[in-house]
Amino acid sequence: MKKFILILILSAVAATAVLFIFKFKSSKQVIDEETTLKFRDLAVELRENGCVKPRNRLAVKPSFGGRVEKILVNEGDKIKKGQIIVWMSSSERVSIVDMARAVGEQEYMKCQEIYKQTPIVAYMDGFIISRQKEPGQTVLHDEAILVMADDLIVEAVIDETDLRYIKNGSKAKMYLDAYPNEKFEGIVEHISYESKLSDNVTIYEVRINPIKKPKVFKSGMTVTVMITIESKNNAPSIDNIFINEEGDKKTVTVKTGTTDKPKFETREIETGINNSIFTEILSGLKAGETVVTFKSSKK
Repeated sequence: MKKFILILILSAVAATAVLFIFKFKSSKQVIDEETTLKFRDLAVELRENGCVKPRNRLAVKPSFGGRVEKILVNEGDKIKKGQIIVWMSSSERVSIVDMARAVGEQEYMKCQEIYKQTPIVAYMDGFIISRQKEPGQTVLHDEAILVMADDLIVEAVIDETDLRYIKNGSKAKMYLDAYPNEKFEGIVEHISYESKLSDNVTIYEVRINPIKKPKVFKSGMTVTVMITIESKNNAPSIDNIFINEEGDKKTVTVKTGTTDKPKFETREIETGINNSIFTEILSGLKAGETVVTFKSSKK
């Protein structure tokens, strides 16, 4: 009987030992990834949609109705204020000259000398963005012959909840949707003082002046705008995957001890700027210390 009881006791001890060993092995933490503090230039950016527009768009219209005789410029041409860009005949001149033409060449030339064409000049320095009429066409006094602009800018709309992040002078990176490899930079030069309502959302127009315009820059192009709202150079930071969050508390797992016998310590940290990939570490972690993540124990 005593022998039987002893066997039962030994069996129980062995089973407990096996369970203990199995539990120890199954709970052993295996490092998945590790890193140390690195110094990076971090920037937090706000992504918005924008459009290329003229800063000042001006339709060139005659002050009278008549016929377009000559157009001296084409789309894309740069022009100076006061430059003659169109020659026109008034409706009265058209009637007189056309009647003289029917009489004969001599009478036609005589009328040409007496009744002069009227020049239309550029109202400002700029370039032509649209040619809407051609020589020989008749126009009314309120019809545009040409459209000109003094400069091209990017206009974006910002939700009022994001307005606090933007100010005049904020830097922006932009990409043309038609030419995604055409990256260019700009500066926020104006934020509208009056809001608009779009799909029941209050928005504000933001005007961005490109520092250097791409050669393919054209009015009406769609632009992806990335406005920098916060930046820091040489910020000590780690990848976001190493940071654990529980409420307002942020921690990392620091590897200590020796290579043969590593130990792990949960350390609370204070963070700064976060660009959604890397986070600045303000305190709680020193240069050279190794931070780790563990492989999941789930099969």
